[in-house]
Amino acid sequence: MSFRLSQRDKDIIAFVNQFRAVDRDSLVNLFFKQLKSPVNACNSVMVRLYRLGLIERTQQYSPTVYLPVDVKIKKNSQKILHFLSILDVYKQMCTYSTPKQIIVEDKPTGQKGGIEPDLFCIFKGSPFWIEIQRNQYSEQKMREKIHLYEEFFFSDEWKTLHWQREDRAAIFPSVILITPVRYAVNSDHIHIIQVASIHELMEKHKDSSKQIKEARSRPLASSGGIKINLT
Repeated sequence: MSFRLSQRDKDIIAFVNQFRAVDRDSLVNLFFKQLKSPVNACNSVMVRLYRLGLIERTQQYSPTVYLPVDVKIKKNSQKILHFLSILDVYKQMCTYSTPKQIIVEDKPTGQKGGIEPDLFCIFKGSPFWIEIQRNQYSEQKMREKIHLYEEFFFSDEWKTLHWQREDRAAIFPSVILITPVRYAVNSDHIHIIQVASIHELMEKHKDSSKQIKEARSRPLASSGGIKINLT
């Protein structure tokens, strides 16, 4: 059977392969919202791609969740919720600026037992490793996680990662912990941000920017807040 894929078809397949699990409503918002009947159009396209064997799907969730054809997780696995939480973080970012250089479940050390952030991306010009905590961890486990990031920092291996720019000094990404719980973790070497959502991150940045502007008008005043490029 011969068939021709549109560029949108190819983009959708690539997106599903990248994020591993994508719900129908997210696809509607990302690829079909400009159409007159976005939900119907999305349903039609996704059914066609499924019947062509180019994507998988699970109807364990409502709306339907789409998966890569070579998916190695069960269709009722809790891992799907994990991937959907990563997708949700990405969508929050997109409301401010589309992230670049996205890597889902990044493994920058290339070794088992190293850091394994849920998401790497360059957002508003700054690199981030993002850890999404759906479950509450012990303080000890979180300190161990941060210690792995510090070990990687001292290895200098991060300076040669493919996304580093050749026209400027290498940058070690800030580590964002997306968590409803605040952990007593800190580091003298890496930048750690704890927020409940990307929306909270942007609100903090807005407050920080306001403080900086006020400080510039009062030279003796000190300024604080998140010191990353989110402009």
